[in-house]
Amino acid sequence: MEAGVSLTDRLDGLLGRGVSAKLENEFGITSVVHLLQHYPRRYARGGMPLGEDEAQAGDHITVVATIARVDEIRMKPPKKGSFLKVTLHADTQRLEATFFNPKVLRHVMKPGKKMMFSGTVGFFRKNMQLTHPSYLELRETADAESVRGSGQLAELARAAQKADSDIESDLLRDIIPIYPSTKNIQSWEIWSCVRIVLDQLAPLPEMLPEEVVTQNQLLSYDQAIRLIHLPDSEADFRNAQDRLRFDEALLMQLILAQQRVTESRRSAPSMPAKAEGIAARFDTNLPFTLTGGQRAAGETIAERIAQPAPMNVLLQGEVGSGKTIVALRAMLQAIDAGYQCALLAPTEVLATQHYRSLRSMLGALGQGGELGADDYATGVVLLTGSMTVSQRKTALLKIVTGDAGLVIGTHALIQDTVEFFNLGLVVIDEQHRFGVEQRDHLRGKAQAGKTPHMLVMTATPIPRTIAMTVFGALEVITLRELPRGRSPISTKVLALSMSRKWLPRVWERIVEEAAQGRQAYVVCSRIGDDESGPAGNGSEAPSTTAVVDMFGYLRSGPLAELRVGLLHGRLPADEKDRVMRDFSAGEIDVLVCTTVIEVGVDVPNATVMAIVDADRFGVSQLHQLRGRVGRGAHAGLCILMSEAAEGSSALHRLSAVAATTDGFRLAELDLQQRREGDVLGSAQSGTRSSLKLLSLLDHGAVIEKARDIADAMVTEDPELARAPQLAAMVNAMGDGAGIDYLDMT
Repeated sequence: MEAGVSLTDRLDGLLGRGVSAKLENEFGITSVVHLLQHYPRRYARGGMPLGEDEAQAGDHITVVATIARVDEIRMKPPKKGSFLKVTLHADTQRLEATFFNPKVLRHVMKPGKKMMFSGTVGFFRKNMQLTHPSYLELRETADAESVRGSGQLAELARAAQKADSDIESDLLRDIIPIYPSTKNIQSWEIWSCVRIVLDQLAPLPEMLPEEVVTQNQLLSYDQAIRLIHLPDSEADFRNAQDRLRFDEALLMQLILAQQRVTESRRSAPSMPAKAEGIAARFDTNLPFTLTGGQRAAGETIAERIAQPAPMNVLLQGEVGSGKTIVALRAMLQAIDAGYQCALLAPTEVLATQHYRSLRSMLGALGQGGELGADDYATGVVLLTGSMTVSQRKTALLKIVTGDAGLVIGTHALIQDTVEFFNLGLVVIDEQHRFGVEQRDHLRGKAQAGKTPHMLVMTATPIPRTIAMTVFGALEVITLRELPRGRSPISTKVLALSMSRKWLPRVWERIVEEAAQGRQAYVVCSRIGDDESGPAGNGSEAPSTTAVVDMFGYLRSGPLAELRVGLLHGRLPADEKDRVMRDFSAGEIDVLVCTTVIEVGVDVPNATVMAIVDADRFGVSQLHQLRGRVGRGAHAGLCILMSEAAEGSSALHRLSAVAATTDGFRLAELDLQQRREGDVLGSAQSGTRSSLKLLSLLDHGAVIEKARDIADAMVTEDPELARAPQLAAMVNAMGDGAGIDYLDMT
């Protein structure tokens, strides 16, 4: 191979089609930069296994070990012959390798030799064993003809030597990198590929300004890339990680800083508050007093939307903290200024609930165009996908003419057929339910040359939301104070895998609550008319319980004396609407449902929620679901039912949810479990995160420092013309991560 390989070169021309195909299939790695950014997940001292720390029977592992003892053992009659038992020491681990050709190998396997073994794990009397593994003798110097080994290890060593790469001496290093791997491509294979590429790699140019490298005491980029894969000491890979982690933070912050500059140049409608108008009239008519947090949040948002630069605010608060009233007051301020508002909800149930709730709160102020309307009234319109053609035409006409100042809808609002007269403010409820492109498409419905203000709301920030917050793409307003009248919620975990004796008590508790005139939810993870079987009858339960099965079981079984309703996403819209109205009116005692009631549904009389197969839900979902109870004068109870095994991570997660009702602590738990996701891309989470070494939870100081540097650099040089290498990296990261995200802000 010729020297001078660059970061953009494809791997199939360097490593061969076989291993290149495996790298692409398993990790999406196709180029040199992709491979070199597949950083080690940990480092092993020489002699430690090159795979997982605790191998299970059947796992294929590779290990570098020293031969401690070699014994030739005769087979027990009637078997004939003998086998070679080789005792190995790999750091603190002890294992054995067994070979059935002792005459050939007893001259190779000698005590004191350091060798590499690769094979399938088995156990005999609790001792880890490798039966007839492939092997490679490791020596300080070697040439292709003197490779001593068998199987794939020997083939790899010969191939590496032909490429002028010495895998044998590499494996004698004191520190060996351990890479994220799969059963189809192991860590040592990845390392050998990295080693071959590094041997051909031309010196990498420095992308950071010299003063940034010096002031922050960073390694050069070339040093960092090489030392993170081939360190001679712990200090080497720690320093390399620090440099590359800083790069990730700075690149992200530079993209966001450039976006903030671009955003500041955009024109948004200026919507200052008016002394008289629909907003002032609404405040005068309010039958309750706003909390201090609601009033402060409202003042901040009022100031932002009065400016000619687009607002981009995240309003986060506990379930029931009153985010909707804050958003409504902002929307009324926009309507006073002559603009329309769009409230985007993730489900028809929630959109309909918002429509009814806002109409009720507005009273005569929401009856624009109707008899008896207030002088300052505006029209309120609902638009969903299940509306009839006639209903849809009426709604679209009110939207395009401006008769509807407040437009509430689902994804139907995003369709091309929807045209606004003068859109000024977009409110997104539970923003993680919508893709970046969807949110951006709705904002694009404003008049040419204007960018609407945007307010997104959530009760439990998901990892991506936290990521955008920490990286500075959103201004955050937090509501921590709960309005008066909210009752505490207790959460209990019922581990059915350990004991089912408490299951009947769940249904008894619901009956007791109903006897006192209260209501309950029973939530299932799927609709599922493809699996059947009663739930909770003592028989072995299906993998998950379908809502239709649970409804049938409860209605004819333990809750037969109660009025039981069914709600899920496949029901016709008018049926869903009827069920929710009946439940809200108290005509249904128990609502058996899916997550269509996850957000926004407000029935103060509901006090108990039983979540079936709770381990199938995310942390955010569980927190949102339990927020549907305890919304009135009586305390709420949420029961998390699960068939997960004792000691499992699923039960641990449920216990963590039960231990706190602090949505922000739960968001951190969610972040730890789900990873940050791709901060710049449209995916919520996934294997190809643009963050490799940077943790939003652990490296806040690095992120803050990078933001300060990025702001200063972009202020002086918006296009980074003075740092062309850095500008190229910023563009590459933006293109690879899905730069469309940036337009959303």
